[in-house]
Amino acid sequence: MSEASNKYIEAVGRRKTSVARVRLFEAAKMSYTINDREFTDYFPTAELQRVVGEPFAKAKVPGKYKITAHVSGGGISSQSVAMRLGISRALLEVDKELRGTLKKEGFLKRDPRAKERRKFGLKKARKAPQWSKR
Repeated sequence: MSEASNKYIEAVGRRKTSVARVRLFEAAKMSYTINDREFTDYFPTAELQRVVGEPFAKAKVPGKYKITAHVSGGGISSQSVAMRLGISRALLEVDKELRGTLKKEGFLKRDPRAKERRKFGLKKARKAPQWSKR
């Protein structure tokens, strides 16, 4: 229950159907916990780990934080981008001066692209069934 007593900043990031609720705690060194799992266990590839850590790298934030996140929905790639948005939004609450840097990198923009719904009479969103004249 030590986390509950500490002061933290919370922000939400979304991408497709993924939702990441991110909390930033002041700490002695950087550490990530995602769904009560280790960072390297949850995001096994270096690319996904890089995506999550980008806001700190690009903004050159001197502070050390303990990041906890509850991530649900979507795939692992969209979860990492949702977490990046959540971290960026939380960093803005810490320091408003970071807005220009984060905005220029595109970390404050919620990617609106999502899968289009299937329409009746069609196989997929736009794919029509095969048609033959005779």
